[in-house]
Amino acid sequence: MYAISLGEDGAELRPLEPWQAEEFLNHVERGREFIGRYNGLPDVVTDLESSRAFLQTYADRTAADTGRLYGIRTDGRLVGAVLFRRLDTAQGIAEAGCWLEPSAVGRGLVTRAVRAIIDWAVEERGIHRVEWWVSAANEPSIAVARRLGMTKDGVLRESYLYRGARHDEEIWSVLAPEWRAAERAS
Repeated sequence: MYAISLGEDGAELRPLEPWQAEEFLNHVERGREFIGRYNGLPDVVTDLESSRAFLQTYADRTAADTGRLYGIRTDGRLVGAVLFRRLDTAQGIAEAGCWLEPSAVGRGLVTRAVRAIIDWAVEERGIHRVEWWVSAANEPSIAVARRLGMTKDGVLRESYLYRGARHDEEIWSVLAPEWRAAERAS
């Protein structure tokens, strides 16, 4: 299996596949409350069967070229993930997302991992627009969008019903020409 280095600290990005369901479930368990503040993953992945089904969904999306899921690892341990929830090469649009367990927060892992998948989407797959949908209350995720040079497109007021409450969602995006210009400037 291939790995993409995320820097000198040994962090790396690797695909997540159905055969890793037990490890994935253990990761979700370690971060269940923290991840679940803004992300519905812990409500979906509750046992080994649902963990395998979630990973199979992304294996199927990978095979259909409509999504991707990559684990973030530090010292070989799964601590988070980044993904393309949606990948539409015909329209040139992708929606990226992420989560981390608490032990991995504050190290820049998500920013580095999302940078890697955006580079791939723009340069390898010809994606023109990468979107980042985020709860308006999720300041760390909004900070990632800012660090990646994304532009806030707008707010969908009370558009997301999550655990019985309505939440505002912000949509951030970066366009391929903006991404390339920022990468050249860095």
